[in-house]
Amino acid sequence: MWFICAILTTLIWGLAELFYKKGAKPDEKYSHLKICVCVGIVMTIHAVYVLLTEDFNYNPMNIIQYLPVSLLYIISMACSYFGMRFLEESISDPIENTSGAIAALLCFLILKQTIGKLALVGIILIVIGVVLLSVFEAKDENGRKKKFGKKLAIIAFIMPFLYATLDATGSFLDAYYLELETSPLIGITEENIELVANTSYELTFGIVALIISIFMLFKKEKMNLVHQKDKWIAAICETAGQFTYVYAMSGVAIIAAPMISCVCVVSVILSRIFLKEKLTKKQYAAIATVIAGILVLSFTDI
Repeated sequence: MWFICAILTTLIWGLAELFYKKGAKPDEKYSHLKICVCVGIVMTIHAVYVLLTEDFNYNPMNIIQYLPVSLLYIISMACSYFGMRFLEESISDPIENTSGAIAALLCFLILKQTIGKLALVGIILIVIGVVLLSVFEAKDENGRKKKFGKKLAIIAFIMPFLYATLDATGSFLDAYYLELETSPLIGITEENIELVANTSYELTFGIVALIISIFMLFKKEKMNLVHQKDKWIAAICETAGQFTYVYAMSGVAIIAAPMISCVCVVSVILSRIFLKEKLTKKQYAAIATVIAGILVLSFTDI
């Protein structure tokens, strides 16, 4: 089950990345914050629906208990949305998705989760493919510096690396929080632990969306969310992917994390089709390497 959820998460979040990119407009100053608001609203709606339809005795204190994980994910996503305004998707996304391999390494070193030789080969293939994909797409920075200024171009390029670090730390903590024996979450059972974690995260994102909305009101910035179709579609995909993500991470996190990092493969292909970003033969080779890594990881669960 966890393996299917990991694949679904990868596909859904890959689609989300496409619409994030379409909705992240360089000339819209608070575009990244507006995306956060859209995601927060959709996640809150889903959390309320779950609370009304699922009987799992949710304790609101879990919002506080799960806060370290929630904030790591939310801040990392805000960094990603900012970087998308100025970077090509095929550059930023492969860099961001090295987070899965970082999370797997943390699980191995700190949580002492075991990893077989075949799984290690799969992870290495994924890392090689993701890194090569980033290297092959690295273009001359001069164009961005001239267009946006040197300072903004540098900050934008740093954002994917911040995302990778923060998201990897969040994934690592998730491996701890989603283990029944170690989790600090309140009132959890083997059946409801994923729902409790996901609901806590979604409600936290809703609170963050409210804070951002107040900030935007203070800044007298018009939200115009009714006309933000791409942002809403991205938010819906993000929420759907998050739902399957917690089930993937509650399985074999050390393998699920690098698998989900392959979302960059989906987003690069979609960017080529819909955003007309070009792919080279080297890129196709890198993507093939990542897919090979996924296949190797799938054999480890047979």
